[in-house]
Amino acid sequence: MARILITSALPYINGIKHLGNLAGSMLPADVWARFKRAQGHEVLYICATDEHGTPAELAAAAAGQDVRTYCDEQHEIQKAAGQAFGLSYDWFGRSSNPQNHRLTQHFAEALEKNGLIEERVDRMIYSIDDARFLPDRYVEGTCPHCGHVGARGDQCDNCGRLLDPTDLIDPYSSVSGSKNLEVRDTRHLYLLQTKIEPEIRAWVDGKTGWQQLAKSIAYKHLDEGLIDRGITRDLAWGVPVTKDGFPRPGMEDKVFYVWFDAPIEYIAATEEWAEATGGSWRDWWRLDEGAEDVRYVQFMGKDNVAFHTVSFPATIIGSGEPWKTVDQLKAFNWLNWYGGKFSTSQKRGVFMDQALELLPADYWRWRLTAYGPEHADSAFTWEDFQASTNKDLADVLGNFVNRIVKFAESKFDGVVPEGGEGGPVEIQLEADIKAAVAEATEQLEAMEFRKAAVAIRAAWVLGNEYLQVAAPWTALKTDRDRAAVGVRTGLNLVALFARLAAPILPFTAPRIAASVGVDDLSWPGADEDLLNRLPVGGKVEAQGVLFAKIEDAQVAEWSERFGGADA
Repeated sequence: MARILITSALPYINGIKHLGNLAGSMLPADVWARFKRAQGHEVLYICATDEHGTPAELAAAAAGQDVRTYCDEQHEIQKAAGQAFGLSYDWFGRSSNPQNHRLTQHFAEALEKNGLIEERVDRMIYSIDDARFLPDRYVEGTCPHCGHVGARGDQCDNCGRLLDPTDLIDPYSSVSGSKNLEVRDTRHLYLLQTKIEPEIRAWVDGKTGWQQLAKSIAYKHLDEGLIDRGITRDLAWGVPVTKDGFPRPGMEDKVFYVWFDAPIEYIAATEEWAEATGGSWRDWWRLDEGAEDVRYVQFMGKDNVAFHTVSFPATIIGSGEPWKTVDQLKAFNWLNWYGGKFSTSQKRGVFMDQALELLPADYWRWRLTAYGPEHADSAFTWEDFQASTNKDLADVLGNFVNRIVKFAESKFDGVVPEGGEGGPVEIQLEADIKAAVAEATEQLEAMEFRKAAVAIRAAWVLGNEYLQVAAPWTALKTDRDRAAVGVRTGLNLVALFARLAAPILPFTAPRIAASVGVDDLSWPGADEDLLNRLPVGGKVEAQGVLFAKIEDAQVAEWSERFGGADA
């Protein structure tokens, strides 16, 4: 049994997340966590709300709340949304909690002791109309690299380049829209990434199992040349800047940059978990206290990769302390909405809470896993959602389960029937099913979720094809034993399909298993006898419609409400 630590990118606090956020980090992390638990491994899946930085202040102001109250409410909303989608976090923490404050300050002081923190006089944008410095996202303008209008002061979403506010062309205040700006002196702390660039590159070089997307983004930033990054900001909300355990002189009105403290929250949230459960967090994170045997896997969208392959490793490596670093980083592309971006203001796209008003979580979980933005950007459309739901879930899986269980109820007294022995058809089925299970296992191990879903669906298809050949309803007319073999084999497939579906469809899989009187949702092993696990005489009972088909009228209604091809 392995010890596996899983983190997904922290959802930002300013509002409920849309389906793209879900598909690009939290959902695949959950599917993989469920898969590894089902194999019997010890899994710790950690996530948290990312609560510091400019957007939190802006969102709180827009809501007419102080930032603490705003974050308190939004954390509970996001926590509830994750639970409703079946995200099996072992802990869902908060970056504003004391554990993260303490650890962030610890890392900053460790870096400074190693000569990797420097206090510099900065030239930063000051808004005369707002009477304040404008860090990061308080400043917007035109990207100097690609010309994108609306680039933020920390990053251009169009070309992905990391920026400083003073890099922007035609900057303006995102607080007031004012262009009455000037550059003034202010003192800030800098993390000297340039001094440890060789160590970071060597660390990336050693990650031989990383996918191309993650590695290419890491090398892009290394090859362009790392820069020293400012790690403090002129804000009121965040982790206070300290030195030797006390407020740092001259920086009493500053906090650490959100992108410095947010990844540290992975560790801090684990500490939160330990304090709440009586567990130990240090043996998950400290190599000198037991973390040598931990496999650490991160899940995130491609926009977060640079920070997790350069900046956060710089913090960990630069501290000189034996902290666990990531072993595998699984990055995802964008999920778009009809080829464009999700937009609340333009009524484009569905957000997590809204999605569950339309359909249960498993409908969305299947679509976003089986057709997610894994190796390229992908588009969500109502039409594709309807087609894949109706075909994969209703026709292939749901129809198979209900068909064979109801037949067993009506013709075999609602039990797994005895009689007869399998023949060449069952022998071939077992070989084909084992191949599909092996393929699904291999692809899930590799975190290739779309390919895994293809293999799982292929197993469901084999079940339907088997029923067409075995045709127990026909055999029953002349050979009850032969019909019993077909029914018994079909019911065993139902039990197997529940196990295969469980990581992706956690709400429906227990219903499928219950229809054949079992609750085993462990992942099937390579050497199991998959078609003879149910006890003869065991009760079976149909659980009703597992997946209702999406009708054209619903698609039309949802397109009108949320936007569609013509939005």
